[in-house]
Amino acid sequence: MTSTRVRRPPEEARRLILDAAERLLAEGGVAAVQIRAVATRVGMTDAGVNHHFGARDGLLEALLRHGGRKIRAGAEEVLNSWLDRGADIGELVEALAAFYRRGYGELAVALHAAGWRDPGSGMLAPVVDALHALRANAAETPIEDTRLAVAALHQALATEPRYGQVFRRSAGITGPASRSAGPQIRWWTTQLSRSLDLP
Repeated sequence: MTSTRVRRPPEEARRLILDAAERLLAEGGVAAVQIRAVATRVGMTDAGVNHHFGARDGLLEALLRHGGRKIRAGAEEVLNSWLDRGADIGELVEALAAFYRRGYGELAVALHAAGWRDPGSGMLAPVVDALHALRANAAETPIEDTRLAVAALHQALATEPRYGQVFRRSAGITGPASRSAGPQIRWWTTQLSRSLDLP
């Protein structure tokens, strides 16, 4: 008995493929995002997935861009509700950290190590703008300072899922404390508040 394949509009097929790849990423990291595994999840052939993304590298690049759009939308959503509630910087930092824990930090690091570079920029521009506006001395401080602070936070949060425990152990933090990102995320929250002179 042969199964009937469903022909989907290209945009719907791409969305389904990216959603399946995202779930695989969250479940097993970059290594789990394989063409065959994605094809199985969406009921397509390997060739069908390759048709939309060229090959695994194209799928991974599209997944990272997909993640970038999600983090931008998520950050804007968090920012809007965050600003309405009084701007607790800890909530914002934790929301960004949660995104990277879902596999996007590992994906970004793996693609970068493989030589891929994102031609775009400004994924966290809404975060920069919101934090800069909150600074006590925003009018006198160049926005570049805020950009550098957000870039440092972004770098730390993106590498945390893959390297955080190793980095903590290299600094002498051992045992269960080395496995918990919580204290370091709280440290980043404090440092960000101080460096940006947030109220």
